[in-house]
Amino acid sequence: MTDEDAFHDADLYADEDLEEADIVEWYEARPVTVPAAVATGAIVGAFALGVLTAVGALALMGRLDD
Repeated sequence: MTDEDAFHDADLYADEDLEEADIVEWYEARPVTVPAAVATGAIVGAFALGVLTAVGALALMGRLDD
């Protein structure tokens, strides 16, 4: 008997095991909502961080060329 067969064999499970089974309820996920001000701030912050990174990398490359 393979593991797959044992998994589907009802004789291997006691009736008590089935009575104590947990009931799982699935709920539909709520959509994530972000205020416009927070989204705008995140976009502006990411752009500023990218600009600072680019300027820093260009400055370092300029110093390494000297």
